[in-house]
Amino acid sequence: PLLYRCDDFVVNDTKLGLVQKVREHLQNLENSAFTSDRHRKRKLLENSSLNSKLLKVNGSTTALCATGLRNLGNTCFMNAILQSLSNIQQFCCYFKELPAVELRNGKTAGRRTYHTRSQGDNNVSLVEEFRKTLCALWQGNQTAFSPESLFYVVWKIMPNFRGYQQQDAHEFMRYLLDHLHLELQGGFNGVSRSVILQENSNLSASNKCCINGASTVVTAIFGGILQNEVNCLICGTESRKFDPFLDLSLDIPSQFRNKRTKNQESGPMCTLRDCLRSFTDLEELDETELYMCHKCKKKQKSTKKFWIQKLPKVLCLHLKRFHWTAYLRNKVDTYVEFPLRGLDMKCYLLEPENSGPESCLYDLVAVVVHHGSGVGSGHYTAYAAHEGRWFHFNDSTVTLTDEETVGKAKAYILFYVERPAKPAAEKL
Repeated sequence: PLLYRCDDFVVNDTKLGLVQKVREHLQNLENSAFTSDRHRKRKLLENSSLNSKLLKVNGSTTALCATGLRNLGNTCFMNAILQSLSNIQQFCCYFKELPAVELRNGKTAGRRTYHTRSQGDNNVSLVEEFRKTLCALWQGNQTAFSPESLFYVVWKIMPNFRGYQQQDAHEFMRYLLDHLHLELQGGFNGVSRSVILQENSNLSASNKCCINGASTVVTAIFGGILQNEVNCLICGTESRKFDPFLDLSLDIPSQFRNKRTKNQESGPMCTLRDCLRSFTDLEELDETELYMCHKCKKKQKSTKKFWIQKLPKVLCLHLKRFHWTAYLRNKVDTYVEFPLRGLDMKCYLLEPENSGPESCLYDLVAVVVHHGSGVGSGHYTAYAAHEGRWFHFNDSTVTLTDEETVGKAKAYILFYVERPAKPAAEKL
């Protein structure tokens, strides 16, 4: 009887094993069917994405060559800035035409050279990853590009942007431009510093603005110079200082801060000119900003005024929408009207008589918008003009839009490109 029971258990165990094998086989078939169905759906989505990139323009079908940027986890702040910079042609073309990194053999294969004086990591190149990202954005062969390699380098060299929390797009832009500038000064990708400087010199010496050393494409394109004029109210001593800048941060005047939409009727509408006027108007410094007068030899009440001594080729205007209160950083949600064409900066120049009639005119090329209530939350998107058409960049989604929609945006950062002067023949 004991042997019979053992055999019975063996038979039962064998049956259970067969049942288990049948179940596993059925599960494998189900998984295989699910996988093939998933691949089929993905292919359909890819085809529909490619079809969606065909647009009707003037009655004919044309390809939407713009490429989105995948969100890697609250990286919309980075995506909006990258898309804006990719549409500033002279800046973008400079990087796209740089030589690519040559991969080396042995233990250092795939590593990139990084020459920033302030960083000790020699294995990454911000310039190279930035170049590769710009090249990918307008090839037109994919709907979205994943900037993982660039974000990895950002983590390595910009500790403030490590993690996946929301960041300030303007702060990121400044860090990005500063680090690109530093790396370009040192040479990269095996290209000697003299070659880099020679390429920079081709951008015209008159457009150079040196910040932290030698000029680069960053300062040649975005660099301007401010004159900071301070007058002592006690003895009248005047102090002048010239400060280079890559962008101007403009306050939204307090009298406009309740105006939230373009169509809101109550009160006057805030314009970009109001913000520029507030920036350049004569201002009396308060008690916390007393000026150290060298003639009086003590801190005195004084006035301050900014003049623009030199305008950049690309004028970047940052509207200061985030302000600290006692405990929170609040957002100013005021709509600011801005021109899409013909922003005239002549009246803000230190010596306007030395400027030509057209050298101070700027046309809008890109806008970064913050959606939401706070700097640590919300979402960033960008509008940018490319070959006469406006696009809306919302991470991996890119859509064609119109000037009216762009003009209604609550701008956070505005990029204006200097209008080229007309040839002498056209002026006649």
